[in-house]
Amino acid sequence: MELQGRVAVVTAGGAGIGRAGCLAMARAGALVVVTDLDASRAKAVAEEIRLAGGQAEGHGLDVSDDAALQGRIADVAARHGRLDVLHSHAGVQVPGRLDQITAEDMDLSWRLNVRAHFVAAQAAMAVMLPQKAGSIIVTSSNSGVQYDREMLAYCTTKHAVIAMVRQIAVDFAPHKIRCNALCPGFVDTVFNAGFEAQMGGRAGLERYVAGQIPLGRFGTAEEIGEAVLYLASDRSSFMTGHALVIDGAESL
Repeated sequence: MELQGRVAVVTAGGAGIGRAGCLAMARAGALVVVTDLDASRAKAVAEEIRLAGGQAEGHGLDVSDDAALQGRIADVAARHGRLDVLHSHAGVQVPGRLDQITAEDMDLSWRLNVRAHFVAAQAAMAVMLPQKAGSIIVTSSNSGVQYDREMLAYCTTKHAVIAMVRQIAVDFAPHKIRCNALCPGFVDTVFNAGFEAQMGGRAGLERYVAGQIPLGRFGTAEEIGEAVLYLASDRSSFMTGHALVIDGAESL
């Protein structure tokens, strides 16, 4: 198995894309440390992995708490002697135009969609740099490569995190540490709540997906989970600094 013997930490791994990535990496042999703001969801995913014959732990984690985030990553490395993969996935979606959101909305978006990824990546790098190996995956969005109407805070932060990922990639490529951005489009999870509200409800969102996404459908969490595995594994060993867009061609 291609991730046999490797250790992965995932934030917001309790549902949706985060969960799918955890399951995919565990099937490939990784020991997956599942974290989520809701500890019960993280533990449920870890138990699901163990019941399928894999290795996993589940922990509650608030990524807006710097000390808790740094401490969890350091603890994993100390107990397992290594850290091979970080999938920093947690984020927030605040809809609205410039005249509809507050500075507090922008601060929240920045804290979860950029700053928390920075803190997580920095903590992971402290372990990966001495190893001279590692893969850091940060979830952005296809909103990081296009401009969604009336989504100022979301688009701004998703563009910013891609810039951060690329800077990390070029700085640490000589040390054999890779950093890539995962950029999903519409996947049918609860995270679409902001877009759904903006489009007048579920029916409006479904009309958009059918009419504006060339493939004519939502992506699935499992499809994105396979991309997480690709970025985590040696399949992508020559890929770093890349924004991997998986959106049914919506952004084209």
